[in-house]
Amino acid sequence: GGIAELAECVDIAATDIENMVKFAKDNAIDLVMVAPDDPLVLGMVDAMEKEGIRAFGPRANAAIIEGSKAFSKELMKKYNIPTANYEVFTDSTSAIDYIKAQNTFPTVIKADGLALGKGVIIAQNLEEAEQAVHEMIDDGKFGKSGSRVVIEEFLTGPEVSVLAFTDGKTVKPMVSAQDHKRAYDNDEGLNTGGMGTFSPSRLYDDAKAEECMKNIFVPTIKAMSSEGRPFKGVLYFGLMMTANGVKVIEYNCRFGDPETQVVLPRLKTDLVEIMEAVIDERLDEINIEWEDNAAVCVVMASGGYPVSYKKGYEISGLDNVGDLTVFHAGTAVKDGKIVTNGGRVLGVTAVGKDLDEGITVMLFAMVSFISRDEKRINKEIEKEKRSHTSSITNANMFGLVDDDWDKGFLSIYGEEIKPGKDHGTAYMVFKFLSIFFLWATAFMVLGMLCMMLSAVR
Repeated sequence: GGIAELAECVDIAATDIENMVKFAKDNAIDLVMVAPDDPLVLGMVDAMEKEGIRAFGPRANAAIIEGSKAFSKELMKKYNIPTANYEVFTDSTSAIDYIKAQNTFPTVIKADGLALGKGVIIAQNLEEAEQAVHEMIDDGKFGKSGSRVVIEEFLTGPEVSVLAFTDGKTVKPMVSAQDHKRAYDNDEGLNTGGMGTFSPSRLYDDAKAEECMKNIFVPTIKAMSSEGRPFKGVLYFGLMMTANGVKVIEYNCRFGDPETQVVLPRLKTDLVEIMEAVIDERLDEINIEWEDNAAVCVVMASGGYPVSYKKGYEISGLDNVGDLTVFHAGTAVKDGKIVTNGGRVLGVTAVGKDLDEGITVMLFAMVSFISRDEKRINKEIEKEKRSHTSSITNANMFGLVDDDWDKGFLSIYGEEIKPGKDHGTAYMVFKFLSIFFLWATAFMVLGMLCMMLSAVR
């Protein structure tokens, strides 16, 4: 399943730079796209280039913009790029003293290094903050990545993600996206690598795009060049729309996940053409075009993610997904069957002429085709803050959940469905339509039976 249906998979670890370079040389690979954060930070692009192999992605000295949150915060501070106020600490006593002195909650505690998207804790009180600091610095929860922490002001406002192609001189933003990183609905639960996303964001209009280009995108690329760290590849901007303007929450030195699953399906221009232009530093010479449509991605995650979860549960229905695109993230093949093999298991993407159509396609297709043990895999679509209202549907009618509501659910725009809950006008309309179609189908079947009986007579 997954990429194995389209390409030959080779058993080399993503961080095994030496053998990856050797494989590229032995097989005369023309172009290598280094996608994950770990090999980028470890210098895989540098190693490929040293051997004369064309590689797409930033070198290690530029990938540090994601590899070290302390570095990125200091870069933004030095070059006046808007972001949250912060301090950096390497001992827990000083960090906790600072938190007590600030006495402002929620507060954000970030592991400095890479932590698979799980190294950010939003502490609601002093007890949670102290626990996070001790776990990172003293207990080594994230290894060396957590030996230094960034304690950051908690920003409020909707989040938007924008990825951008850049060759170190020119920057060309892609279409916007919005994702949902918290494990549960209503921005609750631990941070994850991403539970769902959609594109475009209705919040990111032309005025916001111009503001970001002027105050964030271009200044960041110029700052990296000024530091002797020219960034070539894809730079991800995690943005917060605050009352005081757009501010940077984080940078990624690569395509974001699951944002990429809704951004690239909308790309009209050939991706390889763009990558070649980035490598050759001629990005200003090409015109990047996008489809005038929308995409929605739902992440199917193992129950218990992001803390602990079991693996090895069979996934069925993947050969009959209609117009959906299914991206495999945590799957494996066992005895000829595809089984779960990670926390975030699948990313399921639907494309439509607009967000409403994309979500409709997702609802009526995904839930019909992909099945799993309902008690072990959750599904969530990113909360779409359309005029600050929610549009939701009854998960039970699609067979996604059983009577144990705490173990399996589908949420549309981030609102969990629970029995007896007042779900508002959108829900009532959907429920009415659902009942209408069910009755219509019943009458149609009854009518056909009557016709058959008449014919027999």
